[in-house]
Amino acid sequence: MQPRLWLLVAAQLAALRDSSALVQTPASLTAQTNRTVMLSCEAKTPPTNSRIYWLRQRLAPSANSHYEFLAFWDLTKGTVYGKEVEQERLTVLRDSSRYTLSLQSVKPSDSGVYFCMTVGNPDLTFGKGTQLSVVDVLPTTPQPTKKTTLRKKVLRWPNLVTRKGPSCALLIVGPLVAVVLVLLVSLGVAIHLHCLQRRARLHLLKQFYK
Repeated sequence: MQPRLWLLVAAQLAALRDSSALVQTPASLTAQTNRTVMLSCEAKTPPTNSRIYWLRQRLAPSANSHYEFLAFWDLTKGTVYGKEVEQERLTVLRDSSRYTLSLQSVKPSDSGVYFCMTVGNPDLTFGKGTQLSVVDVLPTTPQPTKKTTLRKKVLRWPNLVTRKGPSCALLIVGPLVAVVLVLLVSLGVAIHLHCLQRRARLHLLKQFYK
């Protein structure tokens, strides 16, 4: 394709890239370095010349942004590459109406917006583009932090259980008191008997000496 045609493509890209005839998926993609990336472009209507072109826009749309021709798929030639394209890393595949751009061992310099395009007479039809970002380390999804609820510690005093029945002190003192009472009674009886015996003796002695 002539360089002038690519200048025309760059000039008309902003106005024509919103066509729904070419559907690109995914809309955006973040890939890790040295991985393989697959970008898809499905033609809703068959292209007139059976060619699907792939372009890359490295910078965001501005006066300084430019478009690189990467490759196109041809019915007879297969993949046809643009100048200064690393052919060993880039391949265009076709499956019916779906055209896939395969990028192997991607690098951060591969980041940009990738467009598929067909050339008609005289119209140019573009897909909406796929934003590719190549990073060394994939961003991790932050996990939701669980709120730690502080539980109030309740100090529970031990329940004082009142036991029914005699206490240990009563069980010990009771028998001692009984023993003391028995001893006192026995002593009282012994003293009383001794007194009776003494009175009886005195009574006998009085009768004997009369």
